[in-house]
Amino acid sequence: MLAARENEKRGPLGWLEDRLGLESVREFIAHKSVPKHSATMWYYFGGITLFLFVIQVLTGILLLLYYRPTTAEAYESVQFIVTQVKFGWLIRSIHSWSANLMILTAFIHMFSVVFLHAYRKPREATWLSGIALLGLALGFGFSGYLLPWNTVSYFATKVGTDMAASLPVIGPPVARFLRGGDEVGGATLTRFFGFHVAVLPGITTVMLLVHLALVQRWNISVPPWVERQFRDRGREVPRMPFAPNFFLRELMAWYAALAGLGILAALFPWELGDKADPFAPAPAGIHPEWYFLAPFYTLKLIPSNVWFIEGELLGLIGFGLLAVWWVCLPFWATDRAGQVKTRLVTGAGVFLLSYLAIFSALGYWQ
Repeated sequence: MLAARENEKRGPLGWLEDRLGLESVREFIAHKSVPKHSATMWYYFGGITLFLFVIQVLTGILLLLYYRPTTAEAYESVQFIVTQVKFGWLIRSIHSWSANLMILTAFIHMFSVVFLHAYRKPREATWLSGIALLGLALGFGFSGYLLPWNTVSYFATKVGTDMAASLPVIGPPVARFLRGGDEVGGATLTRFFGFHVAVLPGITTVMLLVHLALVQRWNISVPPWVERQFRDRGREVPRMPFAPNFFLRELMAWYAALAGLGILAALFPWELGDKADPFAPAPAGIHPEWYFLAPFYTLKLIPSNVWFIEGELLGLIGFGLLAVWWVCLPFWATDRAGQVKTRLVTGAGVFLLSYLAIFSALGYWQ
């Protein structure tokens, strides 16, 4: 009672403290710390990805004020945004560039987790939730790509849904569900718009809270070789306070990301292209966004038929098995004693990273 009266005397802050219990939050932050070692810089990429997601949400809300999700008005509404709305071109460029940078930093964060072995027990669920968030980020990219309703986005979406349709048994129903019919059209645009602004943000918000809760529950992992190095010296791994030390460093990383994003958006505005014409032939050299280039180019290299199996189907099955194998990494990367199979995991990470980099470059320059 006396504490409540003291809080009331302190004015609005005391009123909030009495009702929200902010003291417990302050105590939690005061006791939270982050490992400090040679690889600490890689911890920042998770926060940068979160920061870019917030940029996506804010700029997306602004774009929603003018965008109209119909085949008759989608292209014209985006054209109006970039030509008539004050700073509309900049907002759209920031939205598009931040989407690409968010996926890039998410991939960097994923591979840093692999090479720092941060997936090991008891952080398996943290890894799984992070992979789910990466998949949702790719879903944002795929669904948002169609929304301007220009030539490249239309035919790229057509290729993507055709690939889904080639899967046995489930392929045709999945493709029909994505398209809202048998062909890419107005129903597809409306459906992708719903996915992009409602379904995916809702699922991502829940999954993001789960991921952050798991990170808080198990704290940030220390690489095994760092633990071993300090243990051999008879010392514990040094740690820095989360607030203000780590948070200020994270803030500077966000500032650097914002600066890079501003430079890209201002100097290289995102092009709109021509309006989609479903009756026109597909333009030569069309390809998807960079984060889908490696599998796209791989499928182009596979022969039309391999023995009795269609080449594209064989490629999709292979990618599916690869994805399952990668998702299950925490379960095959450690032995029964919980020791990391360092060479196997590092080799697998280097192989996958090299494959994505090389085949993406080949797909872009084909």
